Amino acid sequence: MVWNPLQHILASSGKPQNERRLHERSKHWKKPNHIGIILDGNRRFAREHALASIVDGHRRGADKIRQVLDWCVEYDTKVITIWIFSLENFGRSDDEVSGLFGLIETKVREMATDPDIHAKKLKVNFIGRTHSLPDSLQQAIQIAEEATQDYDSYTLNVAIAYAGRQEIADSCREHFREKLAQGIPFIDAIDSFSCDDIEANLYTAGQPPPDLLIRTSGEVRLSGFLLWQAAYAEYYFCNCLWPAFSRRDLLLALQSYDKRQRRYGK
Repeated sequence: MVWNPLQHILASSGKPQNERRLHERSKHWKKPNHIGIILDGNRRFAREHALASIVDGHRRGADKIRQVLDWCVEYDTKVITIWIFSLENFGRSDDEVSGLFGLIETKVREMATDPDIHAKKLKVNFIGRTHSLPDSLQQAIQIAEEATQDYDSYTLNVAIAYAGRQEIADSCREHFREKLAQGIPFIDAIDSFSCDDIEANLYTAGQPPPDLLIRTSGEVRLSGFLLWQAAYAEYYFCNCLWPAFSRRDLLLALQSYDKRQRRYGK
């Protein structure tokens, strides 16, 4: 039997926890500054709810992103990183991939003019190998990033065409490319190479590392999400499929985080 923190929390409390009660208690919890979320379960949601297509499941999931973003801001999470498309996802059917890219492009273009995003002063970053995306989607990403680039109240990182191992490889590649461009001999660049050099060239360079990682759908693995950044993050796995993720599910994750003792290996 796979251990699941959601089941553990409910079992240890003796009874299901009311959302309103959790909300009131949350005022006294220590809260994560940066939350990362693996949005898993859109396809299963589509099948279980007999939706017309898999893309309709992704559409429900896309609608949920906005709602959860509002909740995270309400609980004063300064940085939110969501993983919406991995490099491995390119291997899915052409119909699903093209439908998903069309949906993402529509949502990204909406971000650029969304009055609520501007009211929240939320900066939008897209992280991953975005050069591998369709040209029209790359254009939409550029417009959204430019429209929000001066904001600093909250940050939303959207991981698309993303994989954690490739991020680390890209970081190392960029570091050595910079050193060679500066005329530094390769052997000297290798000898001085450090963890700080990797940090400086990650897609999330300059941002705080994630404090809490959430994965929906009952899967208990990271699948390569923020592998470097999440070395000391707390993990929370819940059974609900992403489109069904509720405020109560978020509160349970925040409650779990509040109960953790973060030692950072000490």
